[in-house]
Amino acid sequence: MKIYLELKMITNKMINTNNLLRILSLFITFVCTTAVIAQEKSKDTITVYKKKVLESTEVDLLMSYYTQDGDNAAVTGGIGTEELTDLTPTIVVSIPLNDDDVLTIDASVSAYTSASSSNVNPFDGEGVADPFVASSGASQEDVLTTLATSYSHSSDDRNDIWSVNAAIASEYDYFSIGFGGGYTKLFNEKNTEISVKGNVFLDTWNAIYPSELRDQPSFIPFEDESRNSYSLGLGFSQILSEKLQGSLALDIIHQEGLLSTPFQRVQFADVTDFNIPGQPFVYGDDIERLPETRFKIAAGGRLHYYINEIFVIRTFYRYYTDNWGINSHTASIEVPVKITDQFTIYPSYRYYQQTAADYFAPFNEHLSTQKFYTSDYDLSDFDAHQYGFGISYTDILTKFHIWKFRFKSVDLRFNQYERSTGLTASIVSGGLSFVVE
Repeated sequence: MKIYLELKMITNKMINTNNLLRILSLFITFVCTTAVIAQEKSKDTITVYKKKVLESTEVDLLMSYYTQDGDNAAVTGGIGTEELTDLTPTIVVSIPLNDDDVLTIDASVSAYTSASSSNVNPFDGEGVADPFVASSGASQEDVLTTLATSYSHSSDDRNDIWSVNAAIASEYDYFSIGFGGGYTKLFNEKNTEISVKGNVFLDTWNAIYPSELRDQPSFIPFEDESRNSYSLGLGFSQILSEKLQGSLALDIIHQEGLLSTPFQRVQFADVTDFNIPGQPFVYGDDIERLPETRFKIAAGGRLHYYINEIFVIRTFYRYYTDNWGINSHTASIEVPVKITDQFTIYPSYRYYQQTAADYFAPFNEHLSTQKFYTSDYDLSDFDAHQYGFGISYTDILTKFHIWKFRFKSVDLRFNQYERSTGLTASIVSGGLSFVVE
């Protein structure tokens, strides 16, 4: 009996042990299966819930007011008022189409009044025709309307970005369409970036000539009023350290067609000046004549240095050259100063210097025997200084609402421009940014 009981106890222990092993085996299998399923779900989650390129629709409302004055108007042959004012409201809407794609629409209307362009026909207003006094004719003011759109697609790992763009612009004597595309590649854990972009612009002039030349038998109008521009841009950006980032850019542009401005006058030194007695306005001997091709190259770089949480230094340099004889240097520095978490100020300075184009000469210094000539001081030898100051406010938590728009930031800037030729200009610009719920 004792032996029987011992055998039964041993048998029960074996049964319990087997059950325990079976249960343990099932538990291990369950844990492994769960881990595999969890990993698969985790992979699916990463794919489905990847961070969007743009979380919500964003709207930027921009406005700029520009004013200038000077005494070297190209419309009147290099002398005369350069007074001009321009007001440009702009709206930019960025729309996320899905996690990877963004559509951006940019629309602007530039409304300007120009004392110089009003002198295309200085005799259509009241009073004495004077290059330093604006005519009251219809050409004194105009509106330039521009509509541009772009589409970008980012890869799942956000290391590849493709984009395409298109634009149209229209003015009373000018129409343009443009299109292009680009590609950006990020690598080295997104510390390095290279990019390439290309654009084509097809422009058409509705040539308007100075009033006194239109009916002259000897005057030769332009036969082809089209202008085509082709550009290629290459970029390279590198994070050099925790505090230093640098970038390089190269832009190549080729233009062909009507590169002269049809209503800009030229007076010849070897031709007797003509003007109506009692009026200081000198008739033009011809219009600006420039080559039908132009090749431009611009190469530059940026260095941004993070000093601390308050100060950042942003520097820029660019060298430009073209086959018209212009060489230029641009250098600028901006030092954003973070006053608080929300407020930042932006003092800045920009210096520019260029040589004159081969075809430039001041008022009444060209010869009629020359093939190309212009008295546009934008193509002259000069240097310029620009002083700027800006302030921005960022609503970090976007608490402020206007209907379905959550306020994001506001930016206001002022720049003063002074050119060695005597031209001065001021521009005030600002913007409001919103996120659409």
